[in-house]
This record gives sequence, C-alpha cells and structure tokens, in this order.
Amino acid sequence: MAKLSTKVATRITTQLKRYQSVLSGLLKRDVSEADTVTVINDMLSDICGYDKYLHVTSQYAIRGTYVDLAVKFDDEIRFIIEVKAIGIDLKDAHVKQAIDYAANEGIEWVVLTNGAHWRIYKVHFGQPIEKILVCELDAIEASAKSPEALECFGNLSREGFSKGTMAEFLLHKQVTNKFTVAAVLQTDFILEVLRREIRRMSSGVKVEVDYLKTLLREEVIKRDLVDSDEAKAALQNIKRLQRAATRKKAAPKAADEEAPIVAPVEDASASTPRAVAIP
Repeated sequence: MAKLSTKVATRITTQLKRYQSVLSGLLKRDVSEADTVTVINDMLSDICGYDKYLHVTSQYAIRGTYVDLAVKFDDEIRFIIEVKAIGIDLKDAHVKQAIDYAANEGIEWVVLTNGAHWRIYKVHFGQPIEKILVCELDAIEASAKSPEALECFGNLSREGFSKGTMAEFLLHKQVTNKFTVAAVLQTDFILEVLRREIRRMSSGVKVEVDYLKTLLREEVIKRDLVDSDEAKAALQNIKRLQRAATRKKAAPKAADEEAPIVAPVEDASASTPRAVAIP
C-alpha cells in the first residue's frame, strides 16, 4: 500500500473534513450529475493532489462513448472515474458501465462514485473480464482521519498511486479479509496446530483433524464464510499462495509464474459482489 508522507496525510484528512460538509450540502440539495462531477474534480485536486487542468480529463473518449473523468499522470491513464449524481444509489448497472469503459481501453483501475460513496475496482483481463471491489468508503460518514479514508484517497493520490502500490493494496485486502481468514483456519497446517494444542492442554486427549475441520465448517465459522462464492474464491487463492510460497523456497522466480486467482475483497456492503464475472 502507499506510504504517505505526513504532509500528504495531513492534506487528505484536512481537505476531506472540509469536503464532508460540502458533500452533505450537495446531498440535501440533490444536485445533478454535472454538479457532482465538478465537485469530484475539485476533490481530486484538493484531496488527492492532482492538477485538475493538467492531470484530469473530463468526458474522456473511449470507443465512441465517454467516461466522466480520467486521471492521467506522466502520459499514462492511472484510473477512470464514473460519476453519478450524489442522490443516486450506486447500482450493479453503474458498476458494469464503469468496468466496460475500462475493459475497452485496457485500464486496470476504476473508481465509481456519487461523491458520498466511493468504490475502487480492479479489472482483471481474463476470459471473461472480471472485477474486484478493492475498497469502499462513505466519504461523508467516515472519520477524515480514519485508516480507511487515508487508504482510499492515499492510494488514489498523485503521490501514492503506482502499479506496485495498488497491487500491494489489492493483495493486502485479499489476504486479510474475513473470507481468507476463514479459509486459512481450514488449512491442514492450522488444523494440525489446533489438534496438537487441544492434545497438549487436555493431557493427551486425541482429536482427529477431520473432526476439527467439520466442526469449524459446520459449527464455528459462519455459513457464508464457507459456502459462498467469495469463500470458494478465497480458498482457491489460499491454495495458490501456499503453492507459490512452497516454490519460492526452492526457486524464487518460479513463485510469480502462476496466474492470480480473482479472490474476494471484503467491503462495507454485505450485498455487494466482490469478485464477479462480467458477461
């Protein structure tokens, strides 16, 4: 993830706090999409540190259509932003629209926002095209000094954004979310540790690993963390990471050869799909 200087972090927290009152006013007035775009442009400048006349393009053309904003730095598009009016809830159709824009232009990072709510997506160019919701933030309700706010705007900022930091941001989210932790608890290594600890503290009571695995899946771990699509994707990713870690010990370069699994990322909305194939 992006390592921010004190100066950049202070700018983000100070400006976000100022914009929270601005966004609240816009929401009460239920302003148009065009007015929302104007404020997002200002936020990119004041919060994220971009020159809105140099780095931000409005109505960026993509194959006969136009995305609301594109952020360009050093002659390369960093990410595109699809904006909806602040009073409009972000829906699946809006997500698909934004991802389609990115897929048509080969852009990996997409922001969908109505000003109040911000979502950052990673586009995975496979067959089919897939998306991963990496970050979601309520810009009005969140504390301006919260790690979540600094994480969201810090990674998008002029100083913080790079392919490397965004890849690290994605990986951190993938390996620390609830689905991945639940999957790790079911791995052979952890089950064996659990079996040994039970035996140690009970003066030799023997417990089978299969029993512990069934107990975890059926009685301890919440059902959606075991049977959902997100849980299955997390389990795939854990297996991939384990294989990569094993190979890395023998041959460091080989660990990077396997294609990544599109693993889920936990977000604030339980109803929002995290990793979904785009038809």
